[in-house]
Amino acid sequence: MLKEFREFAVKGNVMDLAVAVIIGAAFGKIVSSLVNDVIMPVIGLIVGGIDFASLKIVLTPAVGDAAEVAILYGTFIQTIVDFLLIALSVFFVVKLVGKLKKKEEEKPAAYAEPAEDIVLLTEIRDLLKAK
Repeated sequence: MLKEFREFAVKGNVMDLAVAVIIGAAFGKIVSSLVNDVIMPVIGLIVGGIDFASLKIVLTPAVGDAAEVAILYGTFIQTIVDFLLIALSVFFVVKLVGKLKKKEEEKPAAYAEPAEDIVLLTEIRDLLKAK
């Protein structure tokens, strides 16, 4: 069982998937930082100096040890922008890979030499025709 697991774990597809997950997580952090630290402040400035992270609807204010209960719709808006940027990036990557695969398919197949028996039969046919 351990041997089968090792064979499964070191297969190319599993390793590729692991690398993709790690890179995807790092990419998600980069996009989140881009949205939170670059895009949303600019959008907030354009819309009138709004800080989207502080937008919320307070349902119950903080009283004593009880924490405030609020709907953080500003954070939700940031998450939506996050998602849209990631989805757009993935769309472009998939589109690029599709174009590359299409170009590979369009390449003409290399001329394959016929098998030895076919060549021999062709020579015999040509000799018989010559007689």
